[in-house]
Amino acid sequence: MTPGGEPERVAAVLAHALTQIEVEHEVRGQGQFLVTLPGTNRLRTHCWLVVRAQALFVQAFVCRRPDEAHDVVHRFLLQRNARLYGVHYMLDRVGDIHLVGRVPLQAVTTDEVDRVLGQVLEAADGDFTTLLELGFASSIRREYAWRTERGESVANLQAFEHLFT
Repeated sequence: MTPGGEPERVAAVLAHALTQIEVEHEVRGQGQFLVTLPGTNRLRTHCWLVVRAQALFVQAFVCRRPDEAHDVVHRFLLQRNARLYGVHYMLDRVGDIHLVGRVPLQAVTTDEVDRVLGQVLEAADGDFTTLLELGFASSIRREYAWRTERGESVANLQAFEHLFT
């Protein structure tokens, strides 16, 4: 097999896997897939899958840089990393929170893609409310006060109800 052959083979396997697991995705270039994962707490999570020379790179934006309690948020992320499969939390240069991972090319199968994307979804969607509570509590309280003062709906703030008492 030629040195460039493995990434092309894996890109084909990946395209087939994404179709098999019936996940919304777009091909954005040779070996570059943008996957959209539907969620509950977070309406959707966009996840990049990029085939590189040695590994499949996985990256999903989770949350912007917290406004407050950075040490508490960072501790949560580090502790959470110990329980994640195939991906881990990281901060970009401005402090935004992402999930990233690498899968060796020879390990890319439909089952592995499904497992890694499942972990991305479980973490991004499952941890989203906690990250907002920890890193944006003051902003959420201000938003609640502003809406109630004006008689606006607070329906989408119900997950944070315990912050308002």
